[in-house]
Amino acid sequence: MIELIAHNLAPIMFISLIGFLLLGYPVAFSLAANGLVFYAIGVWLTPISGGEINLTWSLMGSMKERLWGVFSSDTLLAIPFFTFMGIILERSGMAEDLLDTVGQLFGPIRGGLAYAVVLVGALLAATTGVVAASVIAMGLISLPIMLRYGYDRRLASGVIAASGTLAQIIPPSLVLIVLADQLGRSVGDMYAGAIVPGLILTGFYLLYVVMIAILRPSWVPALPVEVRTLGNGVTSLMVALAALMAIGYGAHVWLYETHGANADILGATVGVLVIYFYTLADKVMGLNTMSRLAQQVIMVLIPPLALIFLVLGTIFIGLATPTDAGAMGAVGALVMAFLKRRLSMSVLTQALASTTRLSAFVMFILIGARMFSLTFYALNGHVWVEELLTAVPGGEIGFLIVINIILFILGCFLDFFEIAFIIVPLLIAPAEAFGIDLIWLGVIIGMNLQTSFLTPPFGFALFYLRSVAAKVPYIDKVTGLRMEPVKTTQIYAGAFWFITIQVVMIAVVILFPQTVMHYKGTPVDPSTVEIKVPPPTTILTPGGGTGPTLGAPNLGAPNLGPPVVNP
Repeated sequence: MIELIAHNLAPIMFISLIGFLLLGYPVAFSLAANGLVFYAIGVWLTPISGGEINLTWSLMGSMKERLWGVFSSDTLLAIPFFTFMGIILERSGMAEDLLDTVGQLFGPIRGGLAYAVVLVGALLAATTGVVAASVIAMGLISLPIMLRYGYDRRLASGVIAASGTLAQIIPPSLVLIVLADQLGRSVGDMYAGAIVPGLILTGFYLLYVVMIAILRPSWVPALPVEVRTLGNGVTSLMVALAALMAIGYGAHVWLYETHGANADILGATVGVLVIYFYTLADKVMGLNTMSRLAQQVIMVLIPPLALIFLVLGTIFIGLATPTDAGAMGAVGALVMAFLKRRLSMSVLTQALASTTRLSAFVMFILIGARMFSLTFYALNGHVWVEELLTAVPGGEIGFLIVINIILFILGCFLDFFEIAFIIVPLLIAPAEAFGIDLIWLGVIIGMNLQTSFLTPPFGFALFYLRSVAAKVPYIDKVTGLRMEPVKTTQIYAGAFWFITIQVVMIAVVILFPQTVMHYKGTPVDPSTVEIKVPPPTTILTPGGGTGPTLGAPNLGAPNLGPPVVNP
């Protein structure tokens, strides 16, 4: 009996942890307590386990090095930087400006407000990387407007919650930072691998709204003419965009010889700067060569795009590490808030306090996870997990399907931090046994964890939206009409189709790995590599003679001089 318990102590430990978490105990303390209790049990069972367990108290001395490895991680230092940046941007009113401007741009067409929410959600994801900030901001600003003009409550709730979760998969996502750290891979590679799936998912959301506009036009009415305060002027905007592309392409051609592959990003930067400063001059000097709509769109969209370049562009062209880029992004967010005259001591204090809370939350989970993993690995738990997962039928695809089902179910009850710190490290060995690229695996897991924000009963994006959506009837300030509250069942129903879209996107990433694997660049065929050895070159010495030759080595017999005869 003792040998049976000893042999299965690792799975017993894992099930015990899941039980503690489902009972509602704090994650960090559940991890640490399970680690300590089962460590003591393992030490006690070692002499009578028949060699199944080999634990001693001296191994506990390695904890200080394991904890120091956590606290000295440069990768995890990016988390407080990006969190601080996101909170400052949320307090600076950037979301309000973006939603108002993009809503005016798409207002004349059916579903215009829904398109605006999706696009602004993607922009907020690429600047803040924080789901709570995106969902709450869009819920406070867009939801009352969408309900005012007759949008279906389920669609409005679903599109806001789902667009907010784009911050999970579009860089600079905090989830991708944690996954890169846990998988032992570069954050820059993880960002590069996730950018295309994130944009494709955004396109899927937009396509869903298009289908609703065609099949259920009454659900997504256009904005009335009287509320389109910026008027028309799309032609002027199109001319400005065409000029931007022309200038950007010209700068790209000019810079290509000196900057190579980075010329495309630098060329786009030049084009954006030229159009932005021209628009600024046009507005300040009253030249009126551009419409009000074009001016507003360019003036509002370019600052967050510049911040995106400051964060992501510097990472992709190799100028900064993710930690450096996070620090620059935090400074850029402070500058933007200052220029908007919305940077106050109160805003700064709230941002610092929220950042400290999240950083402490992550660190405590990491401490508990280190204690748990020390015991779990000492009990050969990683071997048990590897044997369990490598035995699933279907090979590589079967393994990916099984872990996605497991993560999807766990995501209904656990936070993404908990899953990332507990489950993800256990998947490395079986993934490597199948030859799966860990960046590809990380993006698949990140896409799966995104659904955890929308899946009942503990979908955090649904809770964030529930906290700001109307719970009782209210009188609309603009129309004066009595508006009905948004029911929780309507929020859950609205999220269903977006969860389906996310599951489809997971399947797309699994079936088409190149959507992620492009981060490696163009593969090199060894058969096409040609090595050329330069011809020998004779060097003239100062005395007029010839010196040694450079180039191919002389493979002949060495000249050892005349033979020496011993007397």
